[in-house]
Amino acid sequence: MPDVMRLSFLGTGYLGATYAACFAELGYEVLGYDVDDAKIAKLAAGRAPFHEPGLDDLLRRNLAAGRLRFTTSLTEVAGFADVHFICVGTPQRPDGMSADLTYVENVVTALAPLLTRRALIVGKSTVPVGTAAWVEQLVAKHADPALGVEVAWSPEFLQEGYAVEDVLRPNRIVAGVRSEWARVRLHAAHKGVFDLAATEDRDVPVVVTDFATAELVKVAANAFLATKISFINAMAEVCEVAGGDVTLLARAIGYDPRIGHRFLQAGLGFGGGCLPKDIRAFQARAQELGAGEALRFLHEVDLINARRRGRALTLAAELLNRPVGPAGPDLSGARIAVLGATFKPHSDDVRDAPSLAVAAALANAGAHVHVYDPEGMPNARAAQPALAYEESLVAAVTDVSLVVVATEWAEFRNADPVLLGELVAERRVIDGRNCLNPAQWAQAGWTYRGMGRPPV
Repeated sequence: MPDVMRLSFLGTGYLGATYAACFAELGYEVLGYDVDDAKIAKLAAGRAPFHEPGLDDLLRRNLAAGRLRFTTSLTEVAGFADVHFICVGTPQRPDGMSADLTYVENVVTALAPLLTRRALIVGKSTVPVGTAAWVEQLVAKHADPALGVEVAWSPEFLQEGYAVEDVLRPNRIVAGVRSEWARVRLHAAHKGVFDLAATEDRDVPVVVTDFATAELVKVAANAFLATKISFINAMAEVCEVAGGDVTLLARAIGYDPRIGHRFLQAGLGFGGGCLPKDIRAFQARAQELGAGEALRFLHEVDLINARRRGRALTLAAELLNRPVGPAGPDLSGARIAVLGATFKPHSDDVRDAPSLAVAAALANAGAHVHVYDPEGMPNARAAQPALAYEESLVAAVTDVSLVVVATEWAEFRNADPVLLGELVAERRVIDGRNCLNPAQWAQAGWTYRGMGRPPV
């Protein structure tokens, strides 16, 4: 059981809600805060406003135990917590590539004047380098200086679909601090994590850094990951013209321990609420600091990612024997099933999802597109209301001339091509995630096309 310490999580979106529930599970008294009344009401009822495996159970268990509460009152937050974690969003600005820090500024300037005792404010949101020092200045301006309120930065590394495990059993903790008091306080706020690791005979590496390094760790990690994904997609482009198979290429180079197999899966590219905006904000901030040349390669990473979505449209035209004019393919009247709307499995997140972008592009080319996703349908409908949505895999593929597997859900990976072949009008499939068995589908009579793989 950790030392008695009260924690608040400011912002109860994906990041804050997950951390709040998990730290309550570790034994802390936790208060989650948000300005959104509907979101707070839903969380207080034990239901997450997004899909994350295992999170609803944690919410209900810890709400019932009295360790977890949610509020819309910052006054209550200020009087409750010893450590306040900033978990608000930092979206891309509508007028450029930079991160919008409005939510960070709003919550800090609103909380600081309400504090009545010494506290630690810890940033977890993904921010441009230099933000922590700026937050420190905001706190100095708005909080009572006699209290000695301090700031630290400890970035998050959550993977959607695995976030509960990532909080309870992190592969590292980064602590950007300016004082020994802040370091000790932040360590105490994670004591439950260390205690759990000790019971499981695990180590949790802790990297203590300055503010700038702590901020750079998250964006650098995301930039590296995006680069690795775009690299293998660039190899897919080469394989497509050279007659190679990118899946075998990835397997071969992945055996090199310096490279590894993870995230070497070619397909439609990356999406979601983090990687696309983070690499753009990183480029913008580097440009502001005079180091833009150092990250110029990230522009090409972004371009490669965008091209994979266009490649799916071209493959659809090839398979359907449709012309490709100056304005793109003409798919008028074609009935196409797109399986998947979320940017990855085990999530309902459709932000910048390649799957939904491909579905919209097919529809814009004149096709009648029918979309099915196991978890992302409500969000997909809100993002792309003009598309047709089906309530099952069977309904989506019935009477279509082309099936596009756009998200690698197990339901799609494990689908029986023989049974699906009896439902479709014509047996054509684009494996947008290279997650199917080409030989198995070909044996069932399908014309198969993967991403960076030879035609079957």
